[in-house]
Amino acid sequence: MPRPEVLERIKTAESEADEIVAEAEADRDERIEEARREAEEIRSDAEAEADEYEAERLEEARKEIEAEREELIEDGKAERNELVASAEENADEAVEYAISQFEEAVNAQT
Repeated sequence: MPRPEVLERIKTAESEADEIVAEAEADRDERIEEARREAEEIRSDAEAEADEYEAERLEEARKEIEAEREELIEDGKAERNELVASAEENADEAVEYAISQFEEAVNAQT
């Protein structure tokens, strides 16, 4: 094969190789950009999911606290009612005791 023809084939092969490399680099850049977009989408979805979970958990905690609060209030009311009933039961005895102590003190002075 004559020399100019060989040189021409080499130039053509180099040109084709350059085109293949350029296409491969462009393809690589596209794939990297697509991977970045997918990663951003995944991160965004995960963040939204985490926010939703946080909101749900916060609402559950609020409900638990409210239920506990209501239970404490009910327990306090029941305890108050027991104390009032007990005090009412002991009121007559307390009055009699106070009167007897007063009478003893008056008798002791005379």
